[in-house]
Amino acid sequence: MRILHTSDWHLGRSFHRVNMLDAQADFITHLVGTVSERGVDAVVVSGDVYDRAVPPLAAVELFDDALHRLAALGVPTVMISGNHDSARRLGVGAGLIGRAGVHLRTAPAACATPVMLSDEHGDVAFYGLPYLEPALVKDEFGVEKAAHEAVLAAAVRRVRDDLATRPAGTRSVVLAHAFVTGGEPSDSERDITVGGVASVPAGIFDGVDYVALGHLHGSQTITERVRYSGSPLPYSFSEAGHRKSMWLVDLGPGGTVDAERIDCPVPRALARLRGTLEDLLADPALAPYEDAWVEATLTDAVRPADPMARLAERFPHTLTLVFAPEHTDADTADSYASRLAGRSDQEIAEDFVAHVRGAAPDPREQRVLRDAFDDVHADEALREIAT
Repeated sequence: MRILHTSDWHLGRSFHRVNMLDAQADFITHLVGTVSERGVDAVVVSGDVYDRAVPPLAAVELFDDALHRLAALGVPTVMISGNHDSARRLGVGAGLIGRAGVHLRTAPAACATPVMLSDEHGDVAFYGLPYLEPALVKDEFGVEKAAHEAVLAAAVRRVRDDLATRPAGTRSVVLAHAFVTGGEPSDSERDITVGGVASVPAGIFDGVDYVALGHLHGSQTITERVRYSGSPLPYSFSEAGHRKSMWLVDLGPGGTVDAERIDCPVPRALARLRGTLEDLLADPALAPYEDAWVEATLTDAVRPADPMARLAERFPHTLTLVFAPEHTDADTADSYASRLAGRSDQEIAEDFVAHVRGAAPDPREQRVLRDAFDDVHADEALREIAT
């Protein structure tokens, strides 16, 4: 069975003030074309269809167009909700839409109810595990601690229990939206840390033939059977080195996996340039980046006049400008944003406590901070469901 694995569309999201809707529409066209041209038997979308719980109308219309085009191909599609989606909103009309061959899996309680498809080698069970917010689903899965590993492990146990009731030789595909250990994050993913831990071990999925992951925006192979497709478009300059793609997976008899990357169309390359303003304007080696989206870091000892306007003369798609004078100490030279980049809320809070009183928080205080952040994350999730 040939499966096309994609995720993290983030419909409605912009890129540093640049509206990405046209680029997202081009991706949908590319996706539909790939399904038709490469003989795809099933499409899986592993969460974060939208960028926020209440997406703009234009994003909803694009999603509606994608559903119609996929249904028209007669190729089954399985989708789950991610941490950016409102599971209840995305799942509205799921039963009716499922009759058209587009299967929306947004309810945690239904994670062990598979979409059953068949090929010449037998049945394939597709299990959709939507993003599991630990504080909201721990009672559903009967776990004591609201932690990602605990709830995801409980969900996968249900999957294995169901799979055990299926005929021998039934192959399995699990869609999940999570941070799996070994994955490389970028700046554009929303923090899902709970209890001080965001990641879960890949071994949780042992026994599943293929795991189609979403959440991290870089295409990655955790194991041969556990992969991230990544986002089809860039959403931060930390993704400048990414190759945006989808996985084309052939699931053979006995659960063998053969995977190929299918490149996605991106509107512009990303470039992170660093140097003095005069060097950036004069260096001939930077010519290939003149049509790219640019993040420029200026190292001038004294801030030059009109830097953005002057940069835009050579690099008209410059989107962000950072000042990092080389003569100053690194701790003071870095911008506030750059000093916070890649740090969790917990780490930032602990650093603040240490800065204010001159001593880092002790283990008890760390637990208090962690519990507070977990409560905030859970409250945010509840408010998204209620709105």
